[in-house]
Amino acid sequence: MQDRDAVDTELEPRPFGRALARGFAGRCPNCGSGRMFASFLAVNAHCPVCREALYHHRADDLPPYLNIFLTGHVVVGGLLAAMTLTGKSAETLAPAAFAAAIGMPAALMRPLKGAVVAAQWAMRMHGFGGHED
Repeated sequence: MQDRDAVDTELEPRPFGRALARGFAGRCPNCGSGRMFASFLAVNAHCPVCREALYHHRADDLPPYLNIFLTGHVVVGGLLAAMTLTGKSAETLAPAAFAAAIGMPAALMRPLKGAVVAAQWAMRMHGFGGHED
């Protein structure tokens, strides 16, 4: 059995920021050319361009959690800021808040899942060139 530290030092580092940007754009974290998603949220098993394995991902609940966190802060914070700056009531601003509360999660879910998968790839988590344990 190999020493874990010895194996980790032999691996070439993967640029985290670049992988995150590629994943957020829905592209393969390795080459940046291939599409990460087969459908809206289904990740391709392999990159169609460089054949990098993507099926190792374990995004699970993190993308929805991040989505709820971001959307809640933006919508509530935006509503409170708009009420303070314009002097309008919450009832008047509610339609815009509802639209943002529906539109933001729909727009952010796929980019957030792509970023989480890319972060796992960059950190070699869950079989992405690292250790299974």
